[in-house]
Amino acid sequence: MTRVLVVDDEPQLLRALRINLAARHYEAAVAPDGGTALRLAAEWHPDLIILDLGLPDLDGVEVIEGLRGWTSVPIIVLSGRTDSTDKVDALDAGADDYVTKPFSIDELLARLRAVTRRMGQPEEENATVRVGDHVVDLASKTISGGVHLTPTEWHFLETLLRNPGKLVTQRQLLTEVWGSNYLKETHYLRQYMAQLRRKLERDPAHPVHLLTEPGMGYRFQPG
Repeated sequence: MTRVLVVDDEPQLLRALRINLAARHYEAAVAPDGGTALRLAAEWHPDLIILDLGLPDLDGVEVIEGLRGWTSVPIIVLSGRTDSTDKVDALDAGADDYVTKPFSIDELLARLRAVTRRMGQPEEENATVRVGDHVVDLASKTISGGVHLTPTEWHFLETLLRNPGKLVTQRQLLTEVWGSNYLKETHYLRQYMAQLRRKLERDPAHPVHLLTEPGMGYRFQPG
């Protein structure tokens, strides 16, 4: 049974999530603040953490940084903050995804399932990925239909495809593809994403797989 630690300072939300998670056969524990969350994570060893950024004792980003010092457990951030900077900071600190409050329980559970699938997915299963009408073979660096990519396009696309369903921040992509000296060159990302959509999406103007999260980053949506 998958263990989920829910961290939030709203008692009603903690209760609702614990009931919904238990009904779907997750084992849930709750923490009302960051200190309790760090202690429970060390003692209980959850498989996944759902973490609110606005906690009474510690900022959620501090909790993520504390966790990332010793564990790679997946973290889904809950955020009632409207500024995307807070979410980006959380993702750059090591969170795996985010859900904005108010949220539907179905959306949260879908994100939880996606993260859980990535947890148990062997690397070789990711070697072949379907994007619209095309099959991308990451091992041989080939795409069905005779589509050709430049080395930089490959690196960009592979970074997204290796993280299906996960938001990859602008900082993460720029660092991964171009290096840490290019963190302000966000126009690179827009340019290369447009090129990839023209080559892989059925309707580049209305993409369904290579998605932009405005001000935050990009996401590969399988299906």
